Amino acid sequence: MADTVGDFILKRMSEWGVDRVFGFPGDGIGGLVAAIGRDDKIDFVQARHEESAAFMACAHAKFTGEVGVCVATSGPGAIHLLNGLYDARLDHQPVVAIVGQQARAALGGSYQQEVDLRTLFKDVAGAYVETCSTPAQMRHLIDRAFRIAKSERTVTCVIVPNDVQELPAVEEPPRAHGTVHSSAAFSTPRVVPAEEDIERAASILNAGSRVAILVGAGALEATDEVIEVAERLGAGVAKALLGKAALPDDLPFVTGSIGLLGTEPSDWMMRHCDTLLMIGSRFPYSEFLPAEGDARGVQIDLDPTMLSIRYPMEVALTGDAAATLRALIPRLERKEKRDWREDIEKRVADWWEGVEKRAMEEADPVNPERVFWELSSRLPENAIISADSGSSANWYARALRIRRGMKASLSGTLATMCPGLPYALAAKFAYPDRVPIAFVGDGAMQMLGITDLITASKYWRGWSDPRLVVCVLSNGDLNQVTWELRAMADSPRVPETQDVPRMDFAAYAELLGLKGITVDTPDAIGAAWDAALAADRPCLINAIVDPDVPTLPPHITWSQAKSYATALVKGDPESGGIVRQTIKRVLT
Repeated sequence: MADTVGDFILKRMSEWGVDRVFGFPGDGIGGLVAAIGRDDKIDFVQARHEESAAFMACAHAKFTGEVGVCVATSGPGAIHLLNGLYDARLDHQPVVAIVGQQARAALGGSYQQEVDLRTLFKDVAGAYVETCSTPAQMRHLIDRAFRIAKSERTVTCVIVPNDVQELPAVEEPPRAHGTVHSSAAFSTPRVVPAEEDIERAASILNAGSRVAILVGAGALEATDEVIEVAERLGAGVAKALLGKAALPDDLPFVTGSIGLLGTEPSDWMMRHCDTLLMIGSRFPYSEFLPAEGDARGVQIDLDPTMLSIRYPMEVALTGDAAATLRALIPRLERKEKRDWREDIEKRVADWWEGVEKRAMEEADPVNPERVFWELSSRLPENAIISADSGSSANWYARALRIRRGMKASLSGTLATMCPGLPYALAAKFAYPDRVPIAFVGDGAMQMLGITDLITASKYWRGWSDPRLVVCVLSNGDLNQVTWELRAMADSPRVPETQDVPRMDFAAYAELLGLKGITVDTPDAIGAAWDAALAADRPCLINAIVDPDVPTLPPHITWSQAKSYATALVKGDPESGGIVRQTIKRVLT
């Protein structure tokens, strides 16, 4: 049969380098689904839910640097994509959504599943959202959607009515007035600031005696350059959550995460530095950066609209992190006085010693920090780690030591629940010979994770290395919100909103043909990781952890202490446990 518009969409996406799309079928994309059945170049990954498909597309972009693609039917399917697409948009990831729509003749007739999709996607895909009304449009709609997604690192959307998908394809629009003729040609520019701006930045950094560096996702491809800058300036390097894999944690001057989930060395460094160099980070919490006026600032970011909005920078450089740092390095003077660096390295060493001690503290039944600590030394080379939002992110940020060559991510800016397992699945499809490890809370696991585990059971036999590990932190509590109630809302735990039904996740994994392990004693943690990492199939570890173990911020404000005390006075149902655990952690 002649190629349809559905066939052409796949062909054109293949020309843009797409070899995998994530989605769920429906009659709104019937023509595209039929074309997928005829195509032999693009793999279709069937998620259990369109939200998961969008998370997978976001993670594909994060872990590969390529455009992620998700597809969904009209109406409810399109609506389900939104949360995952917002995750991509807010973390500046290139994702293209291909969405079905009712037939053109029905639009405006209050037809079944008819939704105003252009309005629906206007915010999340505001850079480019267009509807195809005739086959001659499709070439430039796909080209522009991909070009804009790549160049602006954002989400775009193409809406295709189902009757258009089945029409004969038009590969070359007529050479006539009112037509558009596009191609799949694209090259990524090399953006470097002007020489005089680099000189000004170098002058500020050379003048500083206590330089602090903060890196984010924009520095993930600039590891060597950041290390060289830190060595020359005698600086310490803190990492925003999305930049956790930018530098390995075994470097003695890497202070770890910053912010509420951050480390004491990062907090101390920011409060005592006289110069701040921020590289590829949009870290939003100004209270964890130097006080305004205490430090001179230099920032590097590829997006000029994100410069100098977190701290009043003296020099704001628009440029690619690696290329800009390479231009800057020859102008930086090596600081011979290393007292600042030595102080930082001592604090980093003390921090990791403290992490180990805190991880080994007793809890009822298992200390969640130990679950992460025991994995650090066992992480396979080139592992890919994801974490869900919530207390999983806390321990991921503070207790897990990333080595060079590993990848790691989570939902940074949106901080949504449920991407942990979809991220790991997308990583496995992109890198089937590497081991993804997902940390998920029991709340997120019940919300969406149990369905994503079905996706793992559907596909794992086709992976060259069948290993994928899911670690569920089962504490029967929506734990992050519980601690936020105590620390910020003057409120004790509210059982009717916070209780999570107990579920035997390990037995559920076994029911799906996967490996399941339950950990309910501290001494079983290490053996569980060994077994999971040696398994011949995906494995779920159901870790029964203590909800009363607090993730204390690097420094506690008066308002946090007051709120915490008020929650206890008001009769927190877990007051005995949280007091014991808090005292132990403060004294460690």
